[in-house]
Parts: sequence; structure tokens; C-alpha cells
Amino acid sequence: MKAISYSRYGGPEVLEHGEVADPKVGPDSVLVKVRAAAVNPVDWKCREGYLDGALPAVFPVVPGWDLCGVVVQPGVSVTEFGVGDEVIGYVREDFLSRGTLAEYVAAPLRTLARKPRNLTWEEAAGLPLVGLTAYQVLVKVLQVRRGETVLVHAAAGGVGSVAVQLARHLGARVIGTASARNHDYVRGIGGEPVEYGEGLVERVRGLAPEGVDAVLDTVGGDALKASANVLSPEGRLVSIADAEVFDYGGRYYFVRPDAEDLLRLTELAEQGVVTVHVSETYPLERAAEAYRSNEEGSTRGKIVVTVPWEEEPS
Repeated sequence: MKAISYSRYGGPEVLEHGEVADPKVGPDSVLVKVRAAAVNPVDWKCREGYLDGALPAVFPVVPGWDLCGVVVQPGVSVTEFGVGDEVIGYVREDFLSRGTLAEYVAAPLRTLARKPRNLTWEEAAGLPLVGLTAYQVLVKVLQVRRGETVLVHAAAGGVGSVAVQLARHLGARVIGTASARNHDYVRGIGGEPVEYGEGLVERVRGLAPEGVDAVLDTVGGDALKASANVLSPEGRLVSIADAEVFDYGGRYYFVRPDAEDLLRLTELAEQGVVTVHVSETYPLERAAEAYRSNEEGSTRGKIVVTVPWEEEPS
């Protein structure tokens, strides 16, 4: 099959478009014919070897964890999905090798849910990782409650934009950091935007003088330091970007595949609670360009790679 792969750690230049071995379908997996796969910052961090201590690479590596596509072969133990079912997936294993930027992916059941009916292939592909991250942090870790004030960093980005929408759905007030050009976008999804950079603590305190109840940090560094200074006395802090969060009494969190959580996101998308903004799309053979764009770090919503589609022979 055609796929994007790399055989050594490095920058976008190590990505190659070509033939790789077809995936093998285990008993508890399904073979998905991919329509679209999203690009995430963690993909290029893996490609550059930053996560080698936690997720070792088995080269060649096909990058990508997000997908949307159609089931073409269920495993012999699978009753949950059949041929022709449209699915989304956060297909992460405990090593790097069998990613989603490919024509076909063998996806374990624990990574899949049905595709939201009201989302396009590209929008649906952009939902799993960012949606699961936002949902698991806000609902399971921070346990955001109605009436609380939540600060979300990078509120116009992939995780941030979903987090703003979910926190509003939970009944919280949401303050979101964003560049000036994205303030209208953040307002449109229910957040109160504030500018990044020097003076952030004062700007947040101006909106929430007694401090915020919870913070989702997606940036790290100076944003994390500022977060510690805007918390209320009983405030909770979670970072998905910077392990120094422990120094501030917070928690570091790394998203995990969860079929039930993913199905809940599908339901929320179909209810109109969660939308996915796709800022750019690239064909599979230009995936390196998609990653270069993602690495610039100023994406609104998601960047998605589309995969050539031909009907399966009957």
C-alpha cells in the first residue's frame, strides 16, 4: 500500500511517500480504508526522537495516530463493526511503527468509534486526539463543574478549541489565550480571549480577580508559569505540554485511546456541541508540507491529510 514513512529520526526531510507492507489484521482489530488522517504536533516530536524513551520506534515508521475511514475487514473476534461502517480512531500503540498516514490501517477496537454523521471526512479525522485530550482532561482529571472559571491556553488550536467548547458545555466560563488574529474565532466558540505574552497574568486577573478554578495548559514554558499565578487557592492545573507542571503542584497528562470516550465525542459532535475547524488539507504525497505547516505552531484548528480513495472491488 501507499503510505508516508520514515526510516530514521529527523526533520520533515526524512518523510518518504511510497510503498510499505500491507497491515495484518488481528482478531480484535479491523482493517480501515483511510479517507483522511490528521496531523498533530506529537507526530513530529515522535519523528524527531523526543519520545523515544516512552515510545520506541520500529523502523520504518508510518506517522500519525488520527484517522477517519471505512471498515473493509473486521477481525475474526469483532462484532462491533462490519464492512462499510464509517469510523474514527485514535490509533496509538505502545511503540511507533503502524501509523495512520497510509491507505490502510489495522486498528484495535479500543481505538475506534463510529464517525459523526454530521462531520466531513476531514473534520472527523481531526477530532480523535484533540477531542480525547480535551475530554479526558476536563471531565476526568480537572473534573470541571458548572459555574467554574477555566483558563485554556492556545484556545484557537486543536486541543484548545475543543476544550473551550467542552468546558462551555459543562457549564463553565472559559478564558482562552490566543493571538489577536484569533480572538474573534475564540469568541465564536464560546471563550473570552486574552492576548499571549507579557502581562498575561494581569489580563487574566482582570477578568477573574479571584483567580481561575482550573487551567488546561497546552503550551508550557511561560504560559505554564503564568497559569500558576492565576489559580484560585483551590485551583487545579493540568499540562499536556510541560512536565514542570509538577513544580507548581499540577499534573501532567498524556491522552490515551478510549473507545467509550471517543463515542461520547461522536455524540457531542452530532449534537452540535463540538465542531472541528480544518484550516488546511494536503494530499498524502504532500504530507511533509503538512508537517512543516504544523511545526510553525500557529495553526487554527486542524491540519488534515487526505488519502486517495477508490471503491473496493466487490
